Parts: sequence; C-alpha cells; structure tokens
Amino acid sequence: MNTFSSPANPATPASAHPATPAAVSGPSFQQLPLSEAMQANLQTLGYLAMTPIQAASLPLALAGKDLIAQAKTGSGKTVAFGLPLLTSLNPRRFAVQALVLCPTRELADQVTTEIRRLARAEDNIKVVTLCGGSPIRPQLASLEHGAHIIVGTPGRVLDHLARETLNLEALQTLVLDEADRMLDMGFADDIAQVVAQAPKQRQTLLFSATYPEGVDKLARRFMRDPQEVKLAERHDTSRIRQRFYEVKEAERLHAVGLLLDHFRPASTIAFCNTKQQCRDLVDVLQAQGIVALELHGDLDQRDRDQVLVRFANGSCSVLVATDVAARGLDIAQLEAVINVDITPDVEVHTHRVGRTGRAGESGWAFSLASMDEMGRVGRIDQMQGRASEWHPLSELTPSTEREPLRPPRVTLQILGGRKEKIRPGDVLGALTKDLGFDGAQIGKINVNEFSTYVAVDRAIADKALKGLQGGKVKGKSVKVRAL
Repeated sequence: MNTFSSPANPATPASAHPATPAAVSGPSFQQLPLSEAMQANLQTLGYLAMTPIQAASLPLALAGKDLIAQAKTGSGKTVAFGLPLLTSLNPRRFAVQALVLCPTRELADQVTTEIRRLARAEDNIKVVTLCGGSPIRPQLASLEHGAHIIVGTPGRVLDHLARETLNLEALQTLVLDEADRMLDMGFADDIAQVVAQAPKQRQTLLFSATYPEGVDKLARRFMRDPQEVKLAERHDTSRIRQRFYEVKEAERLHAVGLLLDHFRPASTIAFCNTKQQCRDLVDVLQAQGIVALELHGDLDQRDRDQVLVRFANGSCSVLVATDVAARGLDIAQLEAVINVDITPDVEVHTHRVGRTGRAGESGWAFSLASMDEMGRVGRIDQMQGRASEWHPLSELTPSTEREPLRPPRVTLQILGGRKEKIRPGDVLGALTKDLGFDGAQIGKINVNEFSTYVAVDRAIADKALKGLQGGKVKGKSVKVRAL
C-alpha cells in the first residue's frame, strides 16, 4: 500500500454554489486531463482551484488507481471521486457503471445532487438514488428504465441486488464514501455482500474521515494495491493542549472529577497504570453521576465489546482504561485524555496524548502528577524538548449549579442480531419510518451475533425505548432495554 502525503493547502474549498466561486489559491483544475466540456462545466460551477484532498487524489484516481483518501465532509471529496467516475463512464452504454455507497440517505442525496451537477458536461447521464427509508416502488420504476450511476445506502442496494432489480456486471467504479461511518453503523457485512456481486476488475475509491483498524481491513479485503492519500495537517500536535497538575495521592481521583466538571469534555479517556485504579476511579465518577465505564484485562470479550460500543457511540462520557486494554483503539472526536497516573514509559505517554487532537480536531491532555512521579515528568519534558505547562489544582472550581456531565446519547440494546438476520437498516427504518424520529437523532448502530446496539439522542431515549418495545423490527416484536 503506497502512501502519499500532501501538505496543508490554503485553497478555499470549492463551494457547492456557483454564485460563490473558490478563490484561485490552490492548483487549477486546468492541470487535470479532463475533456473541454468538463473543464467548461467546472468553470461554470465556480470550481477554479482544487482543495487539498482534490489536488492530492485526483491525479491518482484519474489514472485509474485504487485510492484510500482521508477526507471530512466539506473538504470537496464528492468532486474528488465524482470526476474520475464520470471520466471513465460511457454515456452510450445504458448500464450501471458506477456505484457510490453512503452511510445515510441525507449524504446520498447530497452526493447525487453534486454528481448531477458535474455530469452536465455529458448528455443524458442518469443517476439513481437507492436508500432505505424511502418507498421502494419509485426506485423499481427508475431501475426498469436503466441507469448509469447508482448512489445508495448498503442495505437498500443489497435489497435490489437480492430482488435482481439491480445488476453490477458492467460496474467500473465503486466508491465507499465515509467508510468509517458505514462501519460504525454496522454496514460491514452488507458492504461485503454488495462487493461480492461486483466485477473484480474495477476501480475502488474509499473516502474516510478517520482510518481505524476496521477501515484498513476493509481496504485490504476489497482493493488492489491502493494508493493512500493523507494530508499532513492531520498530524499537527499543536492541536493538543497539555496541562500538568500536581496532586497529593489522596486527592488524585477527586481531581479527575474536578477536571471533568471544569472543562466538560464530551468524551474522555482516563488512563490508569493499574486495573484497581480503574475500578476505584469508575466508582468515584459514577457516585458523582458521571457515566463512566472501565476497560481492562479482567473484562470478558462480551463486556469489552459492549463498553467500546457505548463509548464510541457517544453514550458514555468517560472510558477509564489501562494502556494494554486500550491498545489499538481509534476513537473519533475524542476531546480529552487524562493521565490519572504518570506512566514510567515516555513512549506510552506520547501514545496516550496522541489519542486526542486527531483529524483536524483540537483536544486536551491533562496529567496528574504526585511528587513521587516528578522524575517521570522530567523524562517526558526531555523527550518533548520543552518544560511542561503546570496549573494549580485550585483553579478547578466545582460548580454547584451545573448538572453532572452527561453523554449526548443513550444506547438501546435489542435482543437479536445477525442470527435473527437483523440489519442496521431494519433498526433505522423502525426508528425513522415507523416511529417518526429524525435520522439525525439516531447514532451508531452495531449489530452483533445475538444483540443489536443503537445510540439515540438523550432527549428521545425514553420515547424510542417505549416505541421499539411496543413496535416491531423486521416484522417481529423485540425485547429492548436501555444500557
């Protein structure tokens, strides 16, 4: 797997609206091997300069390479995969030549709109959207008349493949958009089944805001020698603000609660050197009304999986972990790390702190140190080439007016999973189509062998729980409980 790093580029992202064209500060689209008609269309749309992700990925994708690109929503990634799939498309061949898989209907609609705008340079390119939560009859009618490009969610695309209303024999380009989010929502099996029905000789373009282990596995499974594009700005350590606090041993655990109450991060990993320290800290935080869970070597696999699901989906504020248990974790949008104990290993300290401030986000790293640990802090200073920034514990004043720190979401556990052939789309449909909740109020959906976990906004948790208990998932009544 080849990696290409691109420096941060000051180009203003090309707007989705031609009324506000991009500033000409990045490389020009004129450098790319595109048809005159496409170049003229880009000018009309106001796309004059490439954004960093476009400049790094388009030359590779237009050359037919498989590509892994890290890019967030708003970075211009739709153009980065839209131009290559349109360039390789034969408008005179009325068959599905490109498929874009998206995690949600909202994103699929945005992608469809953008591809249609880009396709104006060609005559009669037909783009069809296939998403769950929408009636299937109009989709069947559209497919009967043929299409060049399909944009859809994995579950609904799989439904059409099973009905044989969709054929991928002519597919040339497969795009996995927001791959990390699709995995978070439990679509890994659906994606695998869709890809199994696509030709092996094809181009695959994968776009993801983060690059956890699951996305890496997905890439190795479905891609041929993918080129990897990462923007250098993703690894900017200046985004992490570090602070040290001197504590007496007896006040260490209490100090964690003070930090959480003062800074109120939405998600925090608190690192402890021992399992017993983990247990003690969780007891202290839970007594304060904070949703905290422990992660260490004594947990069995089922409990470990459940803890990770709840932390990753935003229904647990603090994960209290040992270093061994947390190895390999890549939690997106982690706002803070707390070193409850100073680790004797300088490299471990760097690894802990580096869990926050990823993917262009900023983060806090707080470290609590007793007099006995000052030698360890000295080695950290030496390694970092600068003195640590110290703050007094007294500046962390507890608030009597604020509520305890609460996570934004609640996890509902449905008894039933892959064994019962439950898919993420079934749960999403039950909550949005049947019960009327907004898709934005539903978070990650994890389908395991015997259980399904869905995160919902705290404000709707009680209604969603009662609705699912009184309703049906996949046509069957289910047992549901809030964790």
